[in-house]
Amino acid sequence: MKKVLFAFAAFLMVGIGQVFAQDANRIGAQLVYGTEINSLGIGAIAEFPIADRMAISPSLSFYFPNDQGLVKTSAFEINGNLNYIFVEDNSLVFYGIGGLNYTNVRVKTDMSHLGIPNSSASSGDIGLNLGAGANFEVGQSFLPFAEVKYVIGGYDQLVLAAGLKFNF
Repeated sequence: MKKVLFAFAAFLMVGIGQVFAQDANRIGAQLVYGTEINSLGIGAIAEFPIADRMAISPSLSFYFPNDQGLVKTSAFEINGNLNYIFVEDNSLVFYGIGGLNYTNVRVKTDMSHLGIPNSSASSGDIGLNLGAGANFEVGQSFLPFAEVKYVIGGYDQLVLAAGLKFNF
């Protein structure tokens, strides 16, 4: 299952850019925060226009491990979103977000000092993304952005993201 998801993410990140080759393609980096995972993370995001007011926006995010003593939690998510532009002027592009999400959470325990063997388990689930974002036009080859989305599924959470997208 993991191989299929990574192949899907690779297709979204690389293949779509070639299929929809336009001069407004972007790829970038982002900082993310998940409210249920309760951790910051880093990720990659892309934006490929497919119509006048629509773009496909795949992303991949890794959350920093959350160490709670005996238990360590880590997570990653893969997103395939469709962005619809509601407002577009010279300095701001405001868009709605809808799409699919796959979240995988891994929990490890370290109780070896108590004579209990270490253990780990991971679980993944598919969900829906609903949210909004804004690109801030600064007249450069890069574009600051911010997004807020809610993931509806097995790992319901609010995700805040901000970063830079670069034109290519």
